[in-house]
Amino acid sequence: MSGGVDSSVAACMLKDQGFDVIGLFMRVGKETPESCLTDEAAPSRRPHQGCCSATDAQDARFVAGMLDIPFYALNFKGDFDRIIDYFVDEYANGRTPNPCIMCNNYLKFGKIVNYANAVGAKYIATGHYARIGEHEGQRVLMRGIDGFKDQSYVLFGLSPTVLERVLFPVGELNKDEVRDRAAQINLPNRDKPDSVEICFVPDRNYVRLVKEKRPETFLEGDVVNESGEVVGRHKGIGHYTIGQRRGLGIAAGYPIYVTQINRSSNTITVGNRQALYSAGLSANRLNLLIKPPPSPFRARVQIRYLHNAAEATVWIENDDRFRAVFDTPQPAVTPGQAAVIYLDDVVVGGGWIDRAISSDDIG
Repeated sequence: MSGGVDSSVAACMLKDQGFDVIGLFMRVGKETPESCLTDEAAPSRRPHQGCCSATDAQDARFVAGMLDIPFYALNFKGDFDRIIDYFVDEYANGRTPNPCIMCNNYLKFGKIVNYANAVGAKYIATGHYARIGEHEGQRVLMRGIDGFKDQSYVLFGLSPTVLERVLFPVGELNKDEVRDRAAQINLPNRDKPDSVEICFVPDRNYVRLVKEKRPETFLEGDVVNESGEVVGRHKGIGHYTIGQRRGLGIAAGYPIYVTQINRSSNTITVGNRQALYSAGLSANRLNLLIKPPPSPFRARVQIRYLHNAAEATVWIENDDRFRAVFDTPQPAVTPGQAAVIYLDDVVVGGGWIDRAISSDDIG
């Protein structure tokens, strides 16, 4: 229970279905005074500072009290430092991280599984907008009904073993239906805004965090164009991500974007919008949730959370790697981001982009 409306409604639905529900909150930041966590006042419409704040803990405990279910705040501060280190290391190496996926893999469906085992719980449930279905007799992860809120992309890293124990109660609903259910049972957080920030960077100043932890990342270097000509200077690769347009400080007479980040040479490559498009991608750390069709096979591949999955041909190259070539080149194929493979609404699996593939690479 994160304190948001989605996990609160999920807990209500499970209790209505006859489950014996235990509410868990992940405490990942500074220690919170107990007086804050036991405040009897109903949650108000406060500014939302992420998914794991003291305010969220208070909201989650309040809802658990309404539902008359046990509630525990688990201290994952030490474990969460691993997620933060991953985040800053990826930026330091010229890659763009996705900490929410790593948090799901390592904590929400990792460490919490250990807790579930300890208390004899058969299932782990969250308020994610995703579904569990069946494909060729196998339990599978599927997109949520609400296409605008679908979160199956950030869940691709679950192990098939954990997937056997996962429940997503709100995955069959859209967001409006979730809020309507919350209003019907008078949940105090029914109108609480969705969390949109990374919880450990609530001010969205990623550069500040990376600079604090990896100052060596901020050595100035050359900005080059697609021909290798020096066209300016950059302030350190930690400032940039693929597809970035703002803050380049280069007057080219037309819009330019970051198209490559080279950590070894400490250079940033820029180009026009057309140069931002790639024919395909190569990804490593492959995680398969179902047995894929024989390679090559047709699928849709999603390359970031808000990307509309694109038609592609996919090759599973070995147990650790796959390659995808899009029917239509896609913009900002970004190393460090996840690439997730779908057959219709079913998640086949995914991996982490290590490089974009140009049309020249395909031949």
